[in-house]
Amino acid sequence: MSPTPSGGTGTPPRAALGLPAASALVIGSVIGTGVFALPSALAPYGPIALVAFVAVTLGALALALTFGALSKRATASGGPYVYAREAFGEFAGFLNAWSYWITAWAGNAAIAVAWVGYVEVFVNTGHGRAYSVLIALTGLWIPAAINLTGVRNTGAFQVITTVLKFVPLVFMATIGLLFIDPDNFGAFNASGQSALGAISAAGAIALFSYLGLEAASVVAGRVRDPERNVPRATVYGTLVCAVIYILGTLAVFGTVSHARLGESGAPFTDAANNILGGSWAGDAVAVAAIVSGIGALNGWTMLCAEMPYAAARDGLFPGAFAKLRGANDVPVFGIVASTVLASLITLFSYTRFEDVFTKIVLLSVLTAVIPYLFSAAARLYWLLRGRAGLSRRALARDVTITVLAMAFSYWSIQGSGYQTVYYGLFVLLLGLPVYVWLKRGDGADPAPADGTPNETAPDTERPPAAPPRAPETPPVVPAPRRPGGSRKGGLHNNLRHHD
Repeated sequence: MSPTPSGGTGTPPRAALGLPAASALVIGSVIGTGVFALPSALAPYGPIALVAFVAVTLGALALALTFGALSKRATASGGPYVYAREAFGEFAGFLNAWSYWITAWAGNAAIAVAWVGYVEVFVNTGHGRAYSVLIALTGLWIPAAINLTGVRNTGAFQVITTVLKFVPLVFMATIGLLFIDPDNFGAFNASGQSALGAISAAGAIALFSYLGLEAASVVAGRVRDPERNVPRATVYGTLVCAVIYILGTLAVFGTVSHARLGESGAPFTDAANNILGGSWAGDAVAVAAIVSGIGALNGWTMLCAEMPYAAARDGLFPGAFAKLRGANDVPVFGIVASTVLASLITLFSYTRFEDVFTKIVLLSVLTAVIPYLFSAAARLYWLLRGRAGLSRRALARDVTITVLAMAFSYWSIQGSGYQTVYYGLFVLLLGLPVYVWLKRGDGADPAPADGTPNETAPDTERPPAAPPRAPETPPVVPAPRRPGGSRKGGLHNNLRHHD
């Protein structure tokens, strides 16, 4: 097989997504049911959560600009995985692919849980647990079925759902602002923590709303003219989401009382009902939230398959993920396996977690921030190595944006909480045995450092003794002593510079 752009082998997937579909993928992956459930998750912190939202937005924009720049350097599918592998090697690439894959299917479980709250505006209004689980599983498998028909249908469905979800969000971000009642906000910091602690904790939850801003870079191999369209889709899509998010959340905080908001399973529905009276407006918002959730799950199901597909082509994920099926080049195994895992964590969460949405959100955020951090580090690495090709002003600008993205990533990890970091680190390290298994056949055991044969390996597999290795820096030859006793020139002239 011919090499793929990412360095692996296999037939490259078809580039079926144009700029509208790529932008819809970013917006649709970012704006899911998370934004519709987020005001309730942030309510325990009070209006100070809006400060956290603004801080998260600035960090998200820095990440979007970073991903936009990185996508011009590497146009193959894989996004954070490709950047980490090219900058820091295969192991870093594997860790990023593994971590992001966990983010994708665990995030789908969180979206499905939030989606259930809006479906139950119409059915299962008593919130029976068994029926809630059934609804969540239905929400996971409908997008999987759509993805199995091919990327063209997936992209078309994404555009349709993105357009439909915008109507209530734009309404709340514009008309809703006119109905704000300051008495609904409650105490500015209702968390009982310090202001900085409340902002950090709320920011970690708010970051979930922006997960998916890298979606276009993850599927870059499926995008037409990726060097041009992927950066535009990433940055413009994030900007649109930022405006809708901040204004919409502000409107919900100001139109639903603080006490009611913390208990609401469908805060945008409650806000619409309070603004327009009756229940019809809330029902309309609930329908839009249902459509939005299906659209987000549709996009994230695609990401669930594309990231491991890119890694599997390079031998850094199980080979089953790299197999494309049918005339539409569908990564069937990745779609099905990820949806099964999302279904399992949904079942587990409904039986073990009291606050299902927030618990899964924080785990998804942590496993997403790790690839974000590596991507920003890769961008900084390439900036500093290639600084000679940039003007001083351009270098300062790009380094500032990248450092901001890195700082934001570290802040998000800190705000996730000790328990989330513990679980996140545990699931990340579960990838080590997988990596060992994948790399088990890569060459024979190396010879000892002294060049003697490896006695534990059979003669047929024994590598030849390595030749003596030259030192990195040649020995310093003293220069002839000049009159006066100085030794100028010897050390300086014999040291080599290594890139």
